[in-house]
Amino acid sequence: MSAVTPRKTMRGHTSYVSGVAHLPCGKRIITCSFDGSLRLWDLESGAQVGGEWRDEGDEAGVWVMALSPNGKTLVGGSIDGTVRLWDVEMRKVVLKWEGHSGFVMSVCWSPNGERVVSGSYDGTARVWDVKNGKPVQGLNPIKTEHEYVLAVSYSPEAKMIATGGYNKSGIKIWGAKTGKRLTKIELDWSVWSLAWTSDEKKLIAGSIGSIRIFGTATWQQIVVLEGHTEPVGSLTLFQNDCLLASTSWDKTARLWNLNTNLQVGPLLQHEQRVDCAAFSADGKLLSTACHDGNAYVWDIQAVLKTTGLEGLLSIPDAQNSQAELKKNLKPLSGANAPRPPPILPTSHRVPQGFFDGVQNCDPPFPRRRRRSFAPSWGSRPHALLARIPQLFRRSQPNVDEPTELQQSPGPSTFPRHRHPVVEVPALDDKKALYVAWRPKPTTHNAERIKNSKWWARVVLFICCVSPSTESDH
Repeated sequence: MSAVTPRKTMRGHTSYVSGVAHLPCGKRIITCSFDGSLRLWDLESGAQVGGEWRDEGDEAGVWVMALSPNGKTLVGGSIDGTVRLWDVEMRKVVLKWEGHSGFVMSVCWSPNGERVVSGSYDGTARVWDVKNGKPVQGLNPIKTEHEYVLAVSYSPEAKMIATGGYNKSGIKIWGAKTGKRLTKIELDWSVWSLAWTSDEKKLIAGSIGSIRIFGTATWQQIVVLEGHTEPVGSLTLFQNDCLLASTSWDKTARLWNLNTNLQVGPLLQHEQRVDCAAFSADGKLLSTACHDGNAYVWDIQAVLKTTGLEGLLSIPDAQNSQAELKKNLKPLSGANAPRPPPILPTSHRVPQGFFDGVQNCDPPFPRRRRRSFAPSWGSRPHALLARIPQLFRRSQPNVDEPTELQQSPGPSTFPRHRHPVVEVPALDDKKALYVAWRPKPTTHNAERIKNSKWWARVVLFICCVSPSTESDH
């Protein structure tokens, strides 16, 4: 496959571009840099919008940043250990937190936007309350025991915080409210980046040269994605959990199909190491932050189209799907109303223990088979005949009880009793439902048995319990 070139290149920063975020409007992105500034860019033209954003009197480089869930506030972590909140509309710092004694390496918003967690080179994680502007009691600091905290990430339900660190310290899971360690994933390598799937069933970790996926039910590794040759500095999941973007010091960004756990399309090649990537809201564009001082925008929709995987950008809409289903579904009534599958009446079942004491024999022919409970007629005929009256003392079922539509359970366990079957429109995940017309009331059959001669009852019984003559072929 031919190499992919960026759709747009944003030039203007005077040092490494270390972070990027797409605004909800879909027309602009924000970048942060080691030059200490944040900048706003137009996606269509690639031009910078307005001047650079700076905290007055501060020149510290901005290492990482993250946009709030509502897109109105941005949190940035600086190399001087401070954490700042920026108002996106005003383009100004509205709050600054101090406490870390080293570079702030990672920041993450809680899903409701009320808290921010930061991880630092000082080996700690801290949690900040956005509403009151103060550190959260009991969570400052979280002494992670990582030599350096390289990655922090809130779980989608905000019950847990995952931290990853340098030098074989593994991944640690903390209670988001208590700050107590819940579990640890033992690893022999550093963890540079973390991401959760939206259903919280998987935790994805970027390490040196590989991406590893863990199942959160057992915290065991279930998949390894191989391809990168240097540390994987960032992981970004598209909102449908099917498409993953990773960036690395090996100067590439890569796309992964999490349905197959395979790489998608060619490498997104850069001149220098890539620190961050972010999807647009619709997933059609991916922006990357590079150490060459530029930000790049890539046409992901075009990449997927050439590989026939446009479906990786689909976003299921459960509400619309349900509404469409109800719109197309026509209720059945009267003669067309569905009825439940037939159930063998209780009066037609052989009573429990009826064949106790009756010996079985092997099938008389090697190419034929009999049911395992079929009796040998040559063994105890008188014992069987003596039990015939038991068949006619069973109570009849109540045919007036309400019934419900049932999905066909598969082949009938009573192949001799077949009833007309009709197919109705699919109601559940394209699986056809089958219904059968209601059998005649059991009282009707009981009346026929009652009025028949005694020898007719014997013949009926023999027909019901005689051995099967179905061929194996």
